[in-house]
Amino acid sequence: MEERASLDTLVALTMFSAGHASEDAHLVRAARAGDQRAFEALYERYARVIHGVLLARAPRADVEDLVQDVFLSAWNRLDSLRDPAAFGGWLSMIARNRATDFHRQAIEAVELPENLSAPEASSSRAEALAVLEVIRALPAAYRETLVLRLVEGLTGPEIAERTGLTPASVRVNLHRGMALLRAKLQQ
Repeated sequence: MEERASLDTLVALTMFSAGHASEDAHLVRAARAGDQRAFEALYERYARVIHGVLLARAPRADVEDLVQDVFLSAWNRLDSLRDPAAFGGWLSMIARNRATDFHRQAIEAVELPENLSAPEASSSRAEALAVLEVIRALPAAYRETLVLRLVEGLTGPEIAERTGLTPASVRVNLHRGMALLRAKLQQ
């Protein structure tokens, strides 16, 4: 029930600033007209966000390829975007859908024994991967925000600007997400 309330809050508080949306709309229109630099600017603006969205949903080893798939899909479907100012939300939805498709097409993997170690594996890397798995198990509202903050290194205001969430919503999601993460890690 708490997860549903959090998702409702997330959806209700999603809103891009007028300036941000206006810049996106300008870049989308220029990209539609064939300006590759405009699409490159959109890529630079959203690559870390899309990486975080995918990292919260897909295996780390596949995320880079999925990011490229998302932007290629966006480039090919740019003319289907009805509201150019809604580019960030549209792109994030493409990423979420691509992650879902990835899991539908995923080949079943065989688990290796836990005591099997790779030569380059370090304890800090193993711990980081373990924490990422715990984050992935959190409710979606917190999962994305935490990955964008802890893995992608975005600040709260950057997360708000690039995801369309209000700064207050980002703060709440980070606070509650960190509390849940701490609790899970202490178990």
